[in-house]
Amino acid sequence: MNMTFPDLLRCEKFLVVPGQMLLKDGPVAGLAAVVSAGRFLRIGPADQLRAQFAHLPPVDLPDHLLMPGLIDAHTHLTQSLGKALAFGEPSEIFRRIWVPMEASLRPEAAYLSTKLASLEALRGGFTTVVDAGTRSESGLDAVAQAVRDVGIRCVLAMICNDLHHPAGDAAFDAIAPEAGRHLLRYENDALIAPSLAISIPEVATDRMLTHVAGLAREAGRIFQTHANEHLVAVERSLVARGKRPIELLASVGALNAGTLLAHATLLTPHELHLVRNSGAAIAYNPVASAWKGNAVLNAVLLRVEGIPFALGTDGTRYDAFRLMDAAETAQRLTHGLATGDSSCGGGWMWLDHASHLGAQAVGLGSLTGSIEEGKAADFLLVDLSVPEMQPSWDLTWELVRLADRSQIDAVVVNGALRLWQGWPIDWNARTLLAEVRRMAREDIAHAPIQRVHPVAVDHRQQWSRQPNG
Repeated sequence: MNMTFPDLLRCEKFLVVPGQMLLKDGPVAGLAAVVSAGRFLRIGPADQLRAQFAHLPPVDLPDHLLMPGLIDAHTHLTQSLGKALAFGEPSEIFRRIWVPMEASLRPEAAYLSTKLASLEALRGGFTTVVDAGTRSESGLDAVAQAVRDVGIRCVLAMICNDLHHPAGDAAFDAIAPEAGRHLLRYENDALIAPSLAISIPEVATDRMLTHVAGLAREAGRIFQTHANEHLVAVERSLVARGKRPIELLASVGALNAGTLLAHATLLTPHELHLVRNSGAAIAYNPVASAWKGNAVLNAVLLRVEGIPFALGTDGTRYDAFRLMDAAETAQRLTHGLATGDSSCGGGWMWLDHASHLGAQAVGLGSLTGSIEEGKAADFLLVDLSVPEMQPSWDLTWELVRLADRSQIDAVVVNGALRLWQGWPIDWNARTLLAEVRRMAREDIAHAPIQRVHPVAVDHRQQWSRQPNG
């Protein structure tokens, strides 16, 4: 019986022969990959692998690119049910929208939100997401279950804030043991890598910052925190603790090679020095800067200074190709134009930091992010035979500026086919969407959210009533 491409990709062992394969140094033609037990067993010349593995029916895709699944280095999986509520809002929307919304989530809503976000991420070409932690009182169990059910790889953080905690002075003693248990709970999980987080440095005591960062590093995991994202956050830290957020982290030993700083858009030369010398990594979130930020991180400068960084969505939209385009565009508009830098990374920089260098920055470099023998088979099959990609002169640049998620025919995570042409092959996503709509009406619509900006229809009417509208 003839097997379809999806059927072949669902086998325990299979041979893929794409037209091109994206390696660390760029796209290469004439290669093939054998996947077995969730890993890349062999990468080599297509003719040799066809002969060596003649018993495997080849997945011949001459018009496709086999490329690594991309990394979303910073997101919030339990915020997807309210993503459009943040449009047009000023900075620090977490206080008025995300905290009250997440606090109202029942376990079912936390599960559905995570499942929806994970599906969106896979559709957008992300095979790994780094979740900064949920404020849902239902805990992380629902998030972990949804991640497994969808089949995406996830760095899952437990938030360890102890200031203003209901337990008061006993908060450290209540949180610290649970943080250790969180790291152990997912120590050998196939898809989930545990992480610890403090939402922003000034919401934890010095003792907790030191402990959590040290505990994560000792376990070989990352410690996450939002730092220097908005001017008001920097000023709040100065008032509360006498130091800017990154300075505070450094002063208590929480800035180290296991630290992942989300945003870090407002960096002084001194802070840049601190980050570089510490070995800490940064998640660059260009869409978040465009939608609600006060500045754009100079990511090209990070590259020159040898500071590890990855690209993150911040939960804005889960589209890896649009994220790379935004990363390059933001650099060009905010830093390149002023200095006459017409390349701003030459295309390859954004692709690298969305894949293998991004995986390194989030602590998963030995596992995923590149097409290499022994690594997890996390990859995309991207159709290049579309008008937008023809004629092809520089595929790397074209992936950054021209490609989009509609070209992704297959998403494979840990050797398992998760999506074929945008939809799951082993569960009903349409049912999920119906459940999401129901849950949004029942839960999110009644959450104590405060919006500053009206919805677009109301804003148009307000605008038209102005004298020169």
